[in-house]
Amino acid sequence: MRLCIDLQLPQANLLMELLNKIIDWTNSNSGYLTLILFVLTMLFGWISGIFRTLRHKPKFNIDTIKGPTLCAVLDTGMKHEGQDVLRTAISLYLTISNVGSAPASIEKVKAGFHWKLKPFSRQWVHNRVFWSQLSGQTAFLESFQHDIGESIQVFPSLFQVDRILGQSTPTYLQEGQNTNGIVYFESDGWGGCFPMPHKNGTATIQVLVVDSYGNKYKKTFSIPLMSWDEAKNYNPSFGETLATLRGDKNLTDHFESLKKSYFPSITT
Repeated sequence: MRLCIDLQLPQANLLMELLNKIIDWTNSNSGYLTLILFVLTMLFGWISGIFRTLRHKPKFNIDTIKGPTLCAVLDTGMKHEGQDVLRTAISLYLTISNVGSAPASIEKVKAGFHWKLKPFSRQWVHNRVFWSQLSGQTAFLESFQHDIGESIQVFPSLFQVDRILGQSTPTYLQEGQNTNGIVYFESDGWGGCFPMPHKNGTATIQVLVVDSYGNKYKKTFSIPLMSWDEAKNYNPSFGETLATLRGDKNLTDHFESLKKSYFPSITT
C-alpha cells in the first residue's frame, strides 16, 4: 500500500506544478486572455444571430382562386410585318399567405408564359423552353365583377385602388396572415408571342411574387383560356387598357365590334 502511494506522489506533484504554471500564465497574461474571451463571445453572438435570422424570415405561399383567373388572346385586327398583332390579357385572382416566421410586404407580382413557337429556333429556346416574363402589371379601367343572381360580386384588387370598393387589399402580411386580390396584365405581340395553348383549353402561367426583403416565390398554374365575351363577363373593359392609354381609337372601335378571340370559347 505504501509503495502504491509513493508511485502516485510524483504524478500529483506534476499535476500541481502544471496547475501553478497555468495560474501564473493567466495572471501575467490577463489582458490577452480577456481579449480572447471577448473575441470568442463576439464570434458566438454573430453566429447565433445568423442562425436566428435564418430561422426568422418570411415565406409566401401562392394560390389562385377560380373566377376572374383567366387568359384571353385578342385579335386586334392590326398587322406587323405581315403577321397578326395579338393582345394577351391575363387576370389572376391570387391568394397569398405568409407561412414564415417574420412579417413582410408583397412588393411585386409578375406573370410569365411560354410562347407558341416551332422548336429549335433561338426564340424557341428563350421563350418556349424558358419563361417569357411580362414587364409589369397593367391598370384595369373598371372593377372586376360578376353577376350572381340579382347581386353583383366585386373582386378586390391586390395593388390598385378599386373604384367601387374604394381600396386595395392589404399587402403587408404578419406571420400567419393571408390576403387576396386581382393582378392584371396586358401585352401586345405578333407571331407566336402569346401563351402556348393546351388541348384542354388552358395555358400555363408562371406567377412570381417578390417580398420586401427581395425574396422570390414562383409557382405555375394552368388557367382557362377564355373567349372575348367570356372575359368581358368579369370586366367590361377587359383587354382595352393599352388601346385606351395609347389613344388607339381605331383599335378601340375594333374592340367594340369584336365578337371573337384568337381562341374559341371553351364553355360547354
